[in-house]
Amino acid sequence: MRTIVLAVVGVLITLAGIIFTLQGVGAIGGSSMSGDSFWAVAGPVIAVVGLTIAVVGLRRRVAS
Repeated sequence: MRTIVLAVVGVLITLAGIIFTLQGVGAIGGSSMSGDSFWAVAGPVIAVVGLTIAVVGLRRRVAS
């Protein structure tokens, strides 16, 4: 059960990072984050962290 939660949380964090990146570069408007260079840099970092969490969760599931 814990491995499934890790994988799902990792995917959700990855999606949030992608959205933050798109807002940071100005592809998605309507937010105070739009066009802000901080989010253009922080978004990919957040996405990579999410992918790492998802991979760890999936590896634990395969190893079980």
